[in-house]
Amino acid sequence: MSLILDILEEAWNTTLNYKGVTVNLFGVPYQKNKRSFQSTLYHLKKTGLIIKNKEAWKITDAGKKYLTEHKTNLQKFKSPFKKGSPRKLILMFDIPEHQRIYRDWLRKQLKEYDFKMIQQSVWVGPSPLPNEFKLYMRKIGLHKLIKTFNLAKEYRK
Repeated sequence: MSLILDILEEAWNTTLNYKGVTVNLFGVPYQKNKRSFQSTLYHLKKTGLIIKNKEAWKITDAGKKYLTEHKTNLQKFKSPFKKGSPRKLILMFDIPEHQRIYRDWLRKQLKEYDFKMIQQSVWVGPSPLPNEFKLYMRKIGLHKLIKTFNLAKEYRK
């Protein structure tokens, strides 16, 4: 999930407090890079997705709409492959920036299948890909953005 969606979701679910604890948006240490967090916060305020009042940051109606439109619950698949299965499939993809959530999901799924990254959009792993996975990629429209190639020999590195 992108940093923008992380911040918007956190702002939406904020319940603040402070001395009685329960804080979260700024009370809980944030795991991402501090500079990146601050610049993203500035961007969200500038675009009207969040506002700051005396007490805390709050998500606006535009921010709630953005979050609802961009948050998806993508299906997760368990790997049918044994660890160390021969890597004989190259998978390449070109997923546009505005579909980052799908790109991130695909990378996580490929790691689950024990694929290894050669470049950010070029992966090598076991084959064949499970049919349910291929059907799901067709359902969400990723099949047009992905190419696969079978290797004559196992990839080792």
